[in-house]
Amino acid sequence: MAKGEGKVIAQNKKAGFDYAIEETIEAGIVLQGTEIKSARNGKVQLVDAFVRIRNGEAWISNMHIAPYEQGNIFNHDPTRVRKLLLHKKQINELIGVSKVQGAAIIPLKMYLKDGYAKVLLGVGKGKKKYDKRQDLKKKDAKREIDRAMKERSR
Repeated sequence: MAKGEGKVIAQNKKAGFDYAIEETIEAGIVLQGTEIKSARNGKVQLVDAFVRIRNGEAWISNMHIAPYEQGNIFNHDPTRVRKLLLHKKQINELIGVSKVQGAAIIPLKMYLKDGYAKVLLGVGKGKKKYDKRQDLKKKDAKREIDRAMKERSR
């Protein structure tokens, strides 16, 4: 299976609009029992999530996994910091990239692959306001071209 394949649990659509993604990396994620059950139900939000490297380990923050409905007093904190599983070589590469001014490591999607929860991380730079406007113009132009082609083929 290629990167990003499997049953998609959550996607961060805003990341493609706010960042120019240059590279993607697949990482495992350490979850508690009630977290994986809730994630399998699709109760995950990646909108404000980001990745930090601390003490040679990758950690994901602000990823919201809703508490499991059938859980008990041992339910998890929805926005706790979770550890990502990466090789040392990948972490060193992320450290080098994150030192660049304006670079960010953002989760693009979370999915299940062979029964394991995986996160697709995107490494990119934040877009400026004018870059976002240009993307919207291109998107609108493409939509108009597609409409015209559809009308013409009728």
